Amino acid sequence: MKRLCPNLDLEDRLETVLEVPMPEEIFSNKNGTSKAWHNMKKSWLKPSFESSRSSSVFGGRNTEIQLLLGVAGAPLLPFHINHDNNQPITTHAIKGGNIEASMAKYIVRQYVAAVGGESKLESVESMYAMGEVRIGTSEFSGGEEKMKKVEMNREMGGFVLWQKRPELWCLEMVVSGYKISAGSDGKVTWRQTPWHHSHASRGPPRPLRRLFQGLDPRSTANLFNNSICIGEKTVNNEECFILKLEAESSSLQARSSSNVDIIQHTLWGYFSQRTGLLVKFEDTYFLKLITPGSDTIFWETKVESLVQDYRNIDGILIAHAGKTCVALSRFGEGPESHSRTRMEETWKIEEVDFNIKGLSMDCFLAPSDLKKEEDYKGVTECGVVAANNAKLPYKIQSASFKFSSSKVAAINVDDSSASDSGEEEY
Repeated sequence: MKRLCPNLDLEDRLETVLEVPMPEEIFSNKNGTSKAWHNMKKSWLKPSFESSRSSSVFGGRNTEIQLLLGVAGAPLLPFHINHDNNQPITTHAIKGGNIEASMAKYIVRQYVAAVGGESKLESVESMYAMGEVRIGTSEFSGGEEKMKKVEMNREMGGFVLWQKRPELWCLEMVVSGYKISAGSDGKVTWRQTPWHHSHASRGPPRPLRRLFQGLDPRSTANLFNNSICIGEKTVNNEECFILKLEAESSSLQARSSSNVDIIQHTLWGYFSQRTGLLVKFEDTYFLKLITPGSDTIFWETKVESLVQDYRNIDGILIAHAGKTCVALSRFGEGPESHSRTRMEETWKIEEVDFNIKGLSMDCFLAPSDLKKEEDYKGVTECGVVAANNAKLPYKIQSASFKFSSSKVAAINVDDSSASDSGEEEY
């Protein structure tokens, strides 16, 4: 990962420190030169939306990247994760419940022991992770068409993640020059993208899904404490126990709005019978999009993450690689309006550290231009813009950009140009 970018105007001047480290490949083309970095600068400063040279089923390369970041960049989970050093991680007794719940608690205890033990996990007050991602769309089908491959290059990028207890976290990710930021200050969960104003998620603050892909074992254990064991399955040649967890109806109602009804959100964790480690993390949610004067539209989002390459960091096993597959399905109205999109993300962790000194509350403050849900019409809890005939393929509204040393920000968003979209925030 490269932390410095060259001075593009004066080669003999100091290099600029990147807020989000980037993969080395971004800075060099196939011939090993650094010309490719100039192309990245152009995408930051002068993005050309819907370029005629890069049109596709999604409407252009820029729109594709926006879709990928909107769906896979910073998804959330509909659960509150308890953090109390005065209580053990496995707070519930194994005995006393039904057999499915008792088995799940036993499996969680085995997981805690496998990743390093309860005392080690309780010693972690904060953490930092830096890594790279490669993300792209793999398949698309619309109407009565058969599923077909989409010829899209896998976009490269990097991310930096900070966490101080489950309710305090901040993520910055840059993919092909587009930056998405998201975080939680313990009171509100927010996100900021170049194509939307900063906005808050509906309901109480929620944890980042990416943390449960092997980066935060303690929160993972707390998450599955109330789950049930529903059986066994082989994943990547590993015999695994399957733990299942359903979101409460009160949580779903808090995230719903007048035009979006979140019907169900279910999580599954696949824990290896041999090692006790989390091998696969999966969640599916189902929502109903209500638009006046139109038929009801249903969206189903299924996300599967393989968690791999566990390494010992200060006595705690942390996953350093993995692959996430996202399937978006839309149905309702007639068969010609049905669509399905598949995306894939591979990720690799370059650095992890615990108990970061100087990590104060100021690091998790929400953006100053944060707009609450009631003030930001068109963006719902799940990021779905309620519009007639919203379906894939679609175009995401464009915006003007400005680039500074601190961030990529959107300005002068044309709210009147909001178009049909199915962007997901989870």
